[in-house]
Amino acid sequence: MPTPFEDLQSRAAARWEELTAGQSAWIRVGGGTSGLAVGADRVFDAFNHAVESSGVNASVSMVGALGLMYMEPQVDVLMPDGTRIYYGNVEPEEAISIVEQHVKNGEPLLDRAFAYSVSDGAASGETGVGKLPVLESLPMFALQERIATRNFGEIDPHDLLQYVANDGYTALNRALTEMTPEQIVDEIKAAGLRGRGGAAFPAGLKWSFLAPSDAPVKYVLCNAEEGDPGAFNDKGIIESDPHTLVEGLIINGYATRSSHGFIFIRQGHEMSIDAARKAIDQTYEAGLLGKNILGTEFSFEMEVSLTGDSYVAGEETALMEAIEGKRATPRFKPPFPAAEGLWKKPTNINNVKTLAYVPEIVRNGSEWFKGIGTETTSGTAIVCLSGHIKYPGMYEIPMGMTIRDVLEKVGGGVSEGEQIKVLQAGGPLNGLLGEEAFDTIIDFDAMTAAGASIGSGGIIVGNETTNIVDLLRTLIAFNQFESCGKCFPCRLGNTHMLEILDRMCQNKAKSSDLALLQRVGSSMKAGSLCGHGQLGYNPILSAMKYFGDEIKSSLDGELELVGVFGDGTMILPSRTRP
Repeated sequence: MPTPFEDLQSRAAARWEELTAGQSAWIRVGGGTSGLAVGADRVFDAFNHAVESSGVNASVSMVGALGLMYMEPQVDVLMPDGTRIYYGNVEPEEAISIVEQHVKNGEPLLDRAFAYSVSDGAASGETGVGKLPVLESLPMFALQERIATRNFGEIDPHDLLQYVANDGYTALNRALTEMTPEQIVDEIKAAGLRGRGGAAFPAGLKWSFLAPSDAPVKYVLCNAEEGDPGAFNDKGIIESDPHTLVEGLIINGYATRSSHGFIFIRQGHEMSIDAARKAIDQTYEAGLLGKNILGTEFSFEMEVSLTGDSYVAGEETALMEAIEGKRATPRFKPPFPAAEGLWKKPTNINNVKTLAYVPEIVRNGSEWFKGIGTETTSGTAIVCLSGHIKYPGMYEIPMGMTIRDVLEKVGGGVSEGEQIKVLQAGGPLNGLLGEEAFDTIIDFDAMTAAGASIGSGGIIVGNETTNIVDLLRTLIAFNQFESCGKCFPCRLGNTHMLEILDRMCQNKAKSSDLALLQRVGSSMKAGSLCGHGQLGYNPILSAMKYFGDEIKSSLDGELELVGVFGDGTMILPSRTRP
């Protein structure tokens, strides 16, 4: 008699064969926020209408975004012979011609396609698609190592069976039937998985803080607040493959012997909220959540929790305050969450990306994951490229690739005749990088040494027209607006820094203002309760390292630096406090 999971796999295999190995074509329209922003929903409706009106035998699905945001809306057509053609920037009115000519007559519109791929047995030469580049040969694909994003553009995020057909929940089944909680924690430790929310703390070590507690109620939380400008990978994972997050959180619960899980999403991110809730409902229906999961003794509950538009709600203790229905402000520590967290129960908090890696680590083993990346930072980085870049999008690249390769080979660089001047990497609390830092490898330690951070994965690119002082003012204005105001070093410090930068932008600043900026920033770092204030001076500090001359040119006189400490702190001349 088959086990509950074997029965689920059987139904999933039948569903996948129906879509990919039958006699009908499968048309996939890329969704997600990036696709819908440029009309993917209208394209999806147009293809459904075109299939119905033409009488062809085809299925139409809205799948997750492929990651090539500059090509949205994207449509790909998988024919019964295994040939798959990718079309970019598709308009609704093109649906009829693609269905009639490609699906019905077997003649792809090669002048509108940007790539193709084939499965075993496909005869690409007969259809002429060999004239197109293979998708996997495109630089933005060839240089990726897709782990957390492995199902992007491949499956309907709202179809549990499609996820299971692509090895989904295999890791959970293995964890519950073949491994002890201690073994899973050891596996995550051995894999070298570090938190992808910005702090880069070892995930397995964090889990080991919670696991020994014998409290009957323990919580594991997923932080999907993602308020960083320029970062959209957490939302991308939930929108395109929510079950990989749900599976990772269940395994996290089992490994730490927890009873409940929460996925914490900022209110207003409706697509992510809807995808997460549907995935949780489907998982309950399949017996993968609730009492005695897959017939084992492990029981686990999960739900989605929302907060208002608060950037500080992404701080772990503020997040817990929000779930409890309070104002999202940081707590004093200790006690730390593993001892006293949500509703004063032992708690762990992990980022979406961190949990999305867990199923593949459990399925493939720690050595496999450890073999990707660098010695100190294993695995991949999911980077979001935006700004003055030719190919904006979301790309999963192995740790160890240089920033320059990501910008030029993956992102395509900037327009011809222009140069990249500055990067704002890792969110508004992290630094600005100049061209001399572009050969830095992407890993947590190397990026920190360069004066920035991987952070949440956002990389905003600025060309030579970017004014550094104005960019700094924008970042500090965001930080000032988003300060929760609980502690005065952050509340007042951000306000004072913004006032100074306003003067600099208006050419009304004095040379002494630069020294004042440093004093305010140092006070914020020493006296703020959480990272919002502690890190608030970082953008200015790194900008002085790479763009000091430009910043000083906005002052009313030269301010000579006496020197720079090893951590990058400026040594300024002694001046009378203004």
